[in-house]
Amino acid sequence: MTDRTIRPARPDDIAAITAIYGHSVRTETASFEFTPPDEEEMARRMAAFVAAGFPYLVCADGAGKVLGYAYASNWRPRVGYNHTVEDSLYVAPDAKRQGVGRMLLQALIAACEAEGFRQMVAVIGDARHAASIALHQSEGFTVVGRLPTLGHKFGLWRDSVLMQRSLGPGASTPPERPIR
Repeated sequence: MTDRTIRPARPDDIAAITAIYGHSVRTETASFEFTPPDEEEMARRMAAFVAAGFPYLVCADGAGKVLGYAYASNWRPRVGYNHTVEDSLYVAPDAKRQGVGRMLLQALIAACEAEGFRQMVAVIGDARHAASIALHQSEGFTVVGRLPTLGHKFGLWRDSVLMQRSLGPGASTPPERPIR
């Protein structure tokens, strides 16, 4: 197995991130965008998440090739949700089923805990995406809801699955400090 490293994403990763996300937009239902954003837009998005204090990570192989990326973002914009994040995770087509997603999700959870976030929500865009649901369950997420026929892509209505897990002490104690 090739050595793999999880590290913060850098501007020079944008081309690979854009390619990975573009493939997902064109062929999968993890995202309900229909037109893949260009590198400029992906760079803008990454910069906005990082500037807001959210982790944005890549998994790279020993040669530096980006195999996948993950980031956290606001669950909702209201102040009362400031301790809750949503995870997003995308793996290159040739790196699937090789543990890349698991490495990224574990690192993202750890990074969010280190920042003081208390809850993480996963929105699985298509209830048929058993691998994503299984990955999240294996990392402590619980299915907390299903939203039937929430989105339409590739000619079918898609159910979305909501999953959640506590981070750090979760809701057992009040937050120590405001976030953002």
